[in-house]
Amino acid sequence: MIAEELINQMIPPLKMSDSIQQALQWIEELHVNQLPVIENKEYKGLISEEMIYQHNIQDASISELSLIYVGTFVYAHQHFYDILRLANQNQLQVVSVLNEDNQFIGAVTLNDTLMALSESASMQEAGGILVFWMDKRDYSLSEISRLVESNDAKILSTYLTDDKDNPQKIKITIKLNITDLNRIIATFERFNYHIIGKFQDTSHQNVEQERLDHLFKFLSI
Repeated sequence: MIAEELINQMIPPLKMSDSIQQALQWIEELHVNQLPVIENKEYKGLISEEMIYQHNIQDASISELSLIYVGTFVYAHQHFYDILRLANQNQLQVVSVLNEDNQFIGAVTLNDTLMALSESASMQEAGGILVFWMDKRDYSLSEISRLVESNDAKILSTYLTDDKDNPQKIKITIKLNITDLNRIIATFERFNYHIIGKFQDTSHQNVEQERLDHLFKFLSI
């Protein structure tokens, strides 16, 4: 699924001429921390609830503020993984979407994106999840796939995030098509892979949403 398909029509853009009071009202009504601001379809940045309270000038117009995340957005054709990465890196609840002409066409919320991920085919299918922590230079999806397939399993999806505390490290999350991960974990440990998270269900009934909730909390998305 791409960004254009996830646009939330309930998230309206503000204009530079709108009042800060109006921005605060919309933020509170929509239960988000940020809202996009545009001028003649040009994306100008985000206004946040924190900014409004810091400046304490609600009667003024948005144009009097220095907006944040001016260059932070996705294009309509980008995958929802790109939205997740951008939201995670910048701690955003709302990500703006632009078309090929760099015109604002809407906004996507983090909740909508997580919902799309949970409804994707790879997440709907029963399976376990592993999270690795390693040096960027050591990452090889083909090697990880080889070790998974040596245990008669398949990778359904992958997701990479940078380690905020160590720029040389990354976290790799893989969703597998099996629920019992014991053999695969033993294989990876034998090859000195550092597993920092494992989410598995050995019962027949799998509670995918609960597993997702734990995973996203673990990744601090």
